[in-house]
Amino acid sequence: MNSASSNLTNPGAAASGTVSPTAPSAGQAGAASPGNAPSPTFSPLYQQIKALITQSLQSGEWKPGELIPSEVELAARFKVSQGTVRKAIDELAAENLVMRKQGKGTFVSTHHEARAHFRFLRLMPDEGVPHYPESKFIEVKRTRAPADVARLLELKSGDAVVFIKRVQSFDGIPTIVEELWLPGLIFKGLTAERLVEYKGPMYGLFESEFGTRMIRAAEKIRACAADEGAAALLQVAQGTPLLMAERVSFTYGDKPVELRRGLYSTERHHYQNDLN
Repeated sequence: MNSASSNLTNPGAAASGTVSPTAPSAGQAGAASPGNAPSPTFSPLYQQIKALITQSLQSGEWKPGELIPSEVELAARFKVSQGTVRKAIDELAAENLVMRKQGKGTFVSTHHEARAHFRFLRLMPDEGVPHYPESKFIEVKRTRAPADVARLLELKSGDAVVFIKRVQSFDGIPTIVEELWLPGLIFKGLTAERLVEYKGPMYGLFESEFGTRMIRAAEKIRACAADEGAAALLQVAQGTPLLMAERVSFTYGDKPVELRRGLYSTERHHYQNDLN
């Protein structure tokens, strides 16, 4: 069993986890016969409309939490049928980019919504109702990106990043030790003081104050054992089994904007992932 450190290292290959699939390129999708060029691939009309709506979300035409135009209005705007717009919005809703509210319309999804709090937090209590943990920040600083961090965030080695280390507790019991790296250019001005005074979910802060919304994440998980540092922070015995997770979160355009490495104590919690 690997030893987990409170100074988290690259977890490497995952024993299990969730990774978003990559769509095939046009060249891969086109059928080719010997001696012939691949045939062109055309996306369905509703996917083109979906892409146009996503562009408006990315540009900030409709802000998180705001009502977007009705299907009728969007159909008129794009000169397509209402059914085509509905199918595009169905996919956007399935991807949590927008949210339908019965009798009110379709809204841009936001990390401030209660249901969004647990999209990226998969550690659930064995008993009781899931709730957001309390954070204690150990270190917050601007630094230079190590080579492995730069690679995962698609930065140059040595580029500025914001480094955050914290312990998260449920009902006063330390349960998660996390290290986060954020691109320094995007999160310029993020300080320990601002993190401490902000009481909502961290992704809500990123969304409202830095204009960065997490759309999806790719995660690797494996088992490890607590070393002396991790054991002290989590208040468990050295050698206690832990989960080690490495997660890269992406915003619009599949741009990586956060690297997060965490150690999870599962004495009272379990990692839950609903498969559809």
